[in-house]
Amino acid sequence: MTTKTRSLKAKYQEEIIPALKEKFGYENINQVPKLHKIVLNMGVGEASHNSKIAEVIEGQLTKIAGQKCVVTKAKKSIASYKLREGMPVGAMVTLRGERMYDFLQKLICVVLPRIRDFRGISPKSFDGRGNYTLGLKEQALFPEITYEEVDLVKGMNVSVITTAETDDEARELLRLLGMPFKGMKAA
Repeated sequence: MTTKTRSLKAKYQEEIIPALKEKFGYENINQVPKLHKIVLNMGVGEASHNSKIAEVIEGQLTKIAGQKCVVTKAKKSIASYKLREGMPVGAMVTLRGERMYDFLQKLICVVLPRIRDFRGISPKSFDGRGNYTLGLKEQALFPEITYEEVDLVKGMNVSVITTAETDDEARELLRLLGMPFKGMKAA
């Protein structure tokens, strides 16, 4: 007999909305901040010289996200970097809805604890508008990627975009969702 863990979306609706309404004094449920989207981004400068690297990174990011990613291309030619307009320079994917909540739960419960000497993420990486960006040093932290298939260790950015007006509201939302911030007690 297996027990299905409660999803992050259900936790948001049942526990987090009332907690945020109480803490910040929201009168309308539409004022309560929520997750809008999560953007995963991998920049690979070497891909401009070797197209196989771009294909490998695209495949790995697709596995991690659970949906097809987009290869980003150079917008301008830069002679000093031997970069031509239209050459691949990275990959990105935008997650919304159920996939977004599933990815965030995997990030919090599986990926972040795999980081060596992990003591929490910085509570200062907000942009001033309630959005949070986290940098990961290697893609092999994700359970979908095995160490054997990693030829090139590349980092990635995970941007969590919320509807919060301020960083404090977004920080509290992410803390209640389970993000392990340094020096802050998790919910």
